[in-house]
Amino acid sequence: MTSPTVLLITPPLTQLNTPYPATAYIKGFLGGRGYAVTQADLGLELVLKLFSRAGLTRVFAEIEAGDFRLSDNVRRMMRLKNSYLSTVEPVVRFLQNKDSTLAPRICHSRYLPEASRFDNVADLETAFGTMGLTDQARHLATLYLEDLGDLLKETVGPQFGFSRYAEKLGMSATTFDELHAALQAPPNLLDELLLELLDDLVARVQPDIVGFTVPFPGNLYGALRLAGRVKETSPATYTIMGGGYPNTELRSIKEPRFFDYIDFLTLDDGEGPWLRLLQAISCELLAISTPSDKHAQSNPNEKTIRYPLAANSLATLQRTFLRNATGEVEYINHPQPDIPHPEVGTPDYSDLPLGEYLSVIEVLNPMHRLWSDGRWNKLTVAHGCYWKRCSFCDVTLDYIGRYETAPAALLADRIEQIVAQTGQTGFHFVDEAAPPLALRELAIELLKRRTGITWWGNIRFEKTFSPDLCRLLAASGCIAVSGGLEVASDRLLALMEKGVTIAQVARVTDGFTQAGVMVHAYLMYGFPTQTTQETVDSLEIVRQLFQAGIIQSGYWHRFSMTAHSPVGRNPAKYQVAAIGPEPGPFAWNDLWHDDPTGTDHAQFGPGLAKALYNYLHGVALHEPLGFWFDFRVPKTTVPRHVVAQALQEPAKPDFAKQNQRLFWLGNTPELHVETGKKGGRAVLTFYEQAEDFELKVSATIGPWLHKLLTSLSSDYGTKILLKDAAQSFPAGQPFGQFLESAAWLTLREKGLLVL
Repeated sequence: MTSPTVLLITPPLTQLNTPYPATAYIKGFLGGRGYAVTQADLGLELVLKLFSRAGLTRVFAEIEAGDFRLSDNVRRMMRLKNSYLSTVEPVVRFLQNKDSTLAPRICHSRYLPEASRFDNVADLETAFGTMGLTDQARHLATLYLEDLGDLLKETVGPQFGFSRYAEKLGMSATTFDELHAALQAPPNLLDELLLELLDDLVARVQPDIVGFTVPFPGNLYGALRLAGRVKETSPATYTIMGGGYPNTELRSIKEPRFFDYIDFLTLDDGEGPWLRLLQAISCELLAISTPSDKHAQSNPNEKTIRYPLAANSLATLQRTFLRNATGEVEYINHPQPDIPHPEVGTPDYSDLPLGEYLSVIEVLNPMHRLWSDGRWNKLTVAHGCYWKRCSFCDVTLDYIGRYETAPAALLADRIEQIVAQTGQTGFHFVDEAAPPLALRELAIELLKRRTGITWWGNIRFEKTFSPDLCRLLAASGCIAVSGGLEVASDRLLALMEKGVTIAQVARVTDGFTQAGVMVHAYLMYGFPTQTTQETVDSLEIVRQLFQAGIIQSGYWHRFSMTAHSPVGRNPAKYQVAAIGPEPGPFAWNDLWHDDPTGTDHAQFGPGLAKALYNYLHGVALHEPLGFWFDFRVPKTTVPRHVVAQALQEPAKPDFAKQNQRLFWLGNTPELHVETGKKGGRAVLTFYEQAEDFELKVSATIGPWLHKLLTSLSSDYGTKILLKDAAQSFPAGQPFGQFLESAAWLTLREKGLLVL
């Protein structure tokens, strides 16, 4: 059977600092099955081509030759054209971490031309400190690029956006008309640059199939513009689309014009649909390349024509839309099992220019910095969400609703393979909510192998994340977690079926903070039936969390009702009325709704954002809540010590954890036994990274404790339960009494965990 050549493309634009992982996952899966796969991030390549001296020269020339109505800001930038042309390539190299010596010039010598993005620049010394020169420079260089982005958007590239490229065309687009009209219009300069990149890529790879991942609305226009070019220049090549946007927005597509650009639209995980499509296309390629076939081409190396897939091949497709012979959109989903999560393979980042990505600092928020600064390998610990009950979430869809795990050893193998391939040890676990028990086993496996990675990811603030588990995760390389506090109201959290309480969130965030892990809280306002009072009370809880120092970052999101969430499917249960839009032939997901409480949620957005920005910088934590709004709000009904009281709840005593596992993060101590009149004593000396310390116990307990810690430190795979330790404890002193001794408490403080 002839194996087709595959080209996978990430269209503009997702992130500048690291590849979006979808193509790497599909390449790893298909490559493991023998298919030839090439991948490219045309979002990054477009930015690099555009933000070069040659690229900006073309931009300025087209503006000067065109008939654009220019704002004062753009006129200023045009006057500074020579400054931009001389600085753009050094700035890009600096953001690629190729020339750190430029930082002092950026910060102190008026090196960069400045436009409107610099008008409200923060107090950099307050934000970054006196030692953060490189970070200050990176932030200023990011503002410089955003100024240029504004120039493009106002003139030659109205669809441009660093992370929301042509997003408006894809959002809530129930009809295809506006998008189709934009695609039929002559390409603008940015389109031309993008198509030039595609032409070179297709000429080099000569693919039989080009696949586009569209994770966000902002990727749709670029993907379709590129797919249209493939149709124009290589009509025998198949085009395929999948990703987060189709999975949520295009599940009921009936628009035949969409398939002028895309031959096959797949839903949910791509591995199964791609495998079925490749099998079908392989059969077709074999048929047209066989000399005896009546459809054989005169030159088999020229793919000038393509024949429809046979009906029996189409019948085996999985979760795939296409336009059939009658011109209608048809959905085919042959009942075949999904590819199990352990079998999806290791993401393959080859082909991607990992050294060319840009580390930017867009906003002065520590968690957002992780998103945009540094190269992060993306990996999934588990497929789907183990909780899958939150009423605002798309829990009815496969990417959340189908929960599967992979063994910790397999995940660690994948991590090691990715590190070996990329040379990068930073990982972002991109789960909807990483399961705590799976994270525990993975952390133990990473510590056992001495795999020195740095990682962060999204979790639920649930009680399973005990202080000891937080310390274990930190020891394995965890530096940050993000989780949904959402609306800080126990009534609304219950209505959301979030499965957490405010007190529980406080204790979990405290556990992570004490372990040295940064905590980011996703916050929501405008949930159905949320009152003005509850919004104010939520802000008070957030204030207390920041005041206690147990969250370090946060972000307010306005509630959005989606068609695939419990709220969207059963709005009456949540006392809201869905008032549109009606499903159309194209996209359908975001729903307008009417909240019967009559609260004007939109008016709270600016005040909530302003308060949060100040809180995360430790500013104005004691101002009354009304200070943040330009209208009257009620006083909070939340007591001022709710969070502090939650943190004072006594922890479960160790004696009650008999069936839990002991884990020692430290090294094997040295034992010295001293004999004396009262039976002598034992001194255990610990040599640790930060400090050395001694532990003095009785001569009978010393050898027992030394043996226990030696067993735990020599092999992280050793499983010793607390009750196992109790059985070997020397006679003469109750084990429960020892668990309350100063020696035991010191060990617990220094790294003896009970998990």
